Amino acid sequence: MNVNTQYAIDMMKKYLEIPSPSGYTMNAIKEIKKDFEEFGLETSITKKGALIATMRGQDDEEHVMITAHIDTLGGMVKEIMPDGKLRYFRVGGGCWNAVEGENCTVITRHGKKIRGSIIPTVASSHVNGLKAYESKRDDSLMRVRLDEKVFNKEDVKALGINVGDFIVMDTRTEITDNGFIKTRYIDNKSAVGMVLEICRYMKENDMKPKNTTHFFISNYEECGHGVAGVPSKTKEVVAIDIGTVGPGQESSEYAVSIAARDNKTPYDFEFRNRLVNIAEDNHIDYKVDVYNSYSSDATQLMHSSIDLNFACVGPGVDATHHYERTHTDAIENTIKLLINYLK
Repeated sequence: MNVNTQYAIDMMKKYLEIPSPSGYTMNAIKEIKKDFEEFGLETSITKKGALIATMRGQDDEEHVMITAHIDTLGGMVKEIMPDGKLRYFRVGGGCWNAVEGENCTVITRHGKKIRGSIIPTVASSHVNGLKAYESKRDDSLMRVRLDEKVFNKEDVKALGINVGDFIVMDTRTEITDNGFIKTRYIDNKSAVGMVLEICRYMKENDMKPKNTTHFFISNYEECGHGVAGVPSKTKEVVAIDIGTVGPGQESSEYAVSIAARDNKTPYDFEFRNRLVNIAEDNHIDYKVDVYNSYSSDATQLMHSSIDLNFACVGPGVDATHHYERTHTDAIENTIKLLINYLK
């Protein structure tokens, strides 16, 4: 199976350049809608702002669904401080030290983009001594320092910045010659690239999936309520998300991870085992893993009591919700598993 992994990576890079923290995803949704339509898929945007793209299959009575969330972590202006810096709330999870020192952009209500960087209130060791290293990093002590001549709250408001504006971090995307992908937001822009490669592969090879397939691009997964409006004939869903690489985990940066359990629920054994069999039958490198602080679109769907089966797969990723890394091998193995699942 000759999948075009480079195309998936190119699409991932394209969407990494379109900011889409939870709550600010419509620009990315409109763009991926156009990409799906170029492959001949039917598309619709839900009332909640997610996207459904449909590929008709040989069986149009029982449908399947693959989800990939477009939303990422980010921030939102909570308060404009008297000295002209911004206090902000995190959008989604992650830890504060993951963004310390990162460059960022504030997007105003009218679309103006203003550059800045994330620093703690106690930053300079020359000014603060050891306090700079020992002080806490939390929402009361982290700030956005704007790259503008601002000295007070009024100066900031004159730029057009207000409470509720979104803050997006630079991704610092780098792909090495030996296949490593380093960037923020592999979770889950890699999945967006993968579903587009699946569609490209199916069209180029004149293939129809066994079942009519819905690609659901969700927009609030990082906040715990990603999928609403599942097409009525859907019998099962596979969420594409990241596999967590680290101590105590089986996931690998070179393999597709198949979830057995996360912090909310076990995944269905029969469905999971079917995916494992597909991987083994097609010589696809895979790992089965049990996750800790983790959920996916699939598990979030279960909390809505919709009657369908669910599974979760994705590339193994190191340093999740931080400066993430995976390898092109993991992307390729995930694509191959999903294409064979649809066949």
